[in-house]
Amino acid sequence: MIITQTPFRMSFFGGGTDFPDFYREHGGAVISTTFDKYCYITVRHLPPFFDYRSELVYAKTERVTEVDEIRHPAIREAMRWLDMHELRVTYDADLPARTGLGTSSSFAVGLLSAFYALKGKQPGRRQLADDAIHLERVLCAEDGGVQDQIAVAFGGLNRIDFDASGYRVTPIELPGERLTALNDNLMLFFTGFSRSSPEIQTAHQGALKSQAARLLEMKALTSEAERVLRGGSLDDFGRLLDETWRLKRGVTSRISTDTIDTLYARATRAGALGGKLLGAGGGGFLIFYAEKDKQAAVRRALSGLMEVPFRFESGGTRILYNVPETYTRQCTEEEA
Repeated sequence: MIITQTPFRMSFFGGGTDFPDFYREHGGAVISTTFDKYCYITVRHLPPFFDYRSELVYAKTERVTEVDEIRHPAIREAMRWLDMHELRVTYDADLPARTGLGTSSSFAVGLLSAFYALKGKQPGRRQLADDAIHLERVLCAEDGGVQDQIAVAFGGLNRIDFDASGYRVTPIELPGERLTALNDNLMLFFTGFSRSSPEIQTAHQGALKSQAARLLEMKALTSEAERVLRGGSLDDFGRLLDETWRLKRGVTSRISTDTIDTLYARATRAGALGGKLLGAGGGGFLIFYAEKDKQAAVRRALSGLMEVPFRFESGGTRILYNVPETYTRQCTEEEA
């Protein structure tokens, strides 16, 4: 039996410049971090006592006799790719899916890590990130960027640069007190509704050429934000969040909504220096930068939303439990 724990991520700057069609021509850069909310995936071989050969438990429960019958695309394609059979796969998470925290990529990375471990293999973080990108973007044919898989595989606060040759992960290593101060000035709120990320990602994909200038401005803000993190006033980090959000919400009409705009305006009037909607857009979680003496007012302004306390984490995906098991594949009638 294998149990993996994979963090979720919050992306601060450069989101959208991590689409291959953009960064292969213009280059891309993002700043993101993982934090202490996780998804957990348990994988073991299913004992041969049932009238089905695999059981998959996530938001739904699937019991199938053939891999091709699986409806969850990531599980189906990962099992095909890595030649996995007769499994029980269960998924659990600290926060809901489709909320802008990279949950699908955390799932992909954690699932692949568990599959490899069940086979007795220990891939490195880069391989897990690369394989999760291949699983989601190629095998599942889903539109989107590639920052999430990298962020959750590596863990921590990082700048990730993209170009035609691939990507480079540069940890942003801050003194403990400064990192704690940044964490303490960030507030995370759940808007109460989720959205369909693939549809928004497809809209973003279609806007890459027409919005190239805007995306290049967002890429430039990544370097400015890194400079601030490494030695400027942390309050400027909040102001830059406001600037990048105003740029991002103009990429497509699908990114923000009237409700989100109203919530954002309430928070900034109450004293937040800036913030943004996490992920592709349309719903999910809002993050704000607010000085400590302004946070009570921000909470009152957003009293209808759930605040989620969090702390940064730096471990990335990990295996919590790994106990080998004896397994002999059961042949089908056609194979016998």
